[in-house]
Amino acid sequence: MPKTILITGGAGFIGSHVVDQLIKSGERVIVLDNFNDYYSPQIKRHNIAHHQQQARFKLVEGDILNESLLNQLFKESSIDTVIHLAARAGVRPSLEQPQLYFQVNVLGTLNLLEVMKRYQVGNLVFASSSSVYGNHASGPFTEDLTTDTPVSPYGASKKAGEVLCSSYAHLYQISVKCLRFFTAYGPRNRPDMACFKFTRAIASGMPITQYGDGTTGRDYTYIKDIVAGIVAASQLQTPFEIINLGNSSPISLRKLITTIEKVVNKKAVLYKEPIQPGDVELTFADITKARKLLQFKPTTSIDTGLAYLYHWYQYNHQLFD
Repeated sequence: MPKTILITGGAGFIGSHVVDQLIKSGERVIVLDNFNDYYSPQIKRHNIAHHQQQARFKLVEGDILNESLLNQLFKESSIDTVIHLAARAGVRPSLEQPQLYFQVNVLGTLNLLEVMKRYQVGNLVFASSSSVYGNHASGPFTEDLTTDTPVSPYGASKKAGEVLCSSYAHLYQISVKCLRFFTAYGPRNRPDMACFKFTRAIASGMPITQYGDGTTGRDYTYIKDIVAGIVAASQLQTPFEIINLGNSSPISLRKLITTIEKVVNKKAVLYKEPIQPGDVELTFADITKARKLLQFKPTTSIDTGLAYLYHWYQYNHQLFD
């Protein structure tokens, strides 16, 4: 029998891909999204436009900070599972607006947990982040690594969200899976993320900025692999787990740029700046737990994933012009 799954932030990059997969597998999906202006709302509307006329899809425009809206939504809908992706994203902007990040990412998560408790919805997937790990020079990062020293308000807000989830899992028997995403990329990528930003700039002959000496490493994880992990987590019955979702194969910033140059068949116009506050040296997921609990097997190499991203951009460049 189809389940009813609420996806907060479901019009965004990751959320819209999760919607695609769940609709394809026969579930009923409710998307709650506030279409904020962190990047163009038009892009987010485009992400889910192909579902608008489908009977098993419902869009609710609203905010997780609106408690009365959440109450009404849960009262009217028999929700089985919540996949909570709505958040203020981005490390660097969180240094400029820390209050906003905590309001949305912490208070918004608390609002959602409260309404789940009230309506006895017992299954939650919470989108956390590799940013909770802070700055480490070597990896891989296991889930039991200390996460008391995130180096950005964004990372701290995601750590706070995990702690809240743990409390509610314990108190109210909500099955919670906190997934720490490691730099998701691919078609529909957020415009501020390096993979998309560099691909667009290099393809257009615009300069790009390299922060640091190019040796910082990121565990870029293709969106299809991330989505497989999210869907598997939504079906996992366990009291509380924190699980890394990454490719477990980090590459340097320099390698990322040269790979995009190869995919686009153009040389980058490169400016170099010092590393920015809040940036970390490395992200590197240990995915042993994800393999065991979710049968998680990332299959997309960075070369292939960036080629898919570029192909998508070529057909959708008008969204960003």
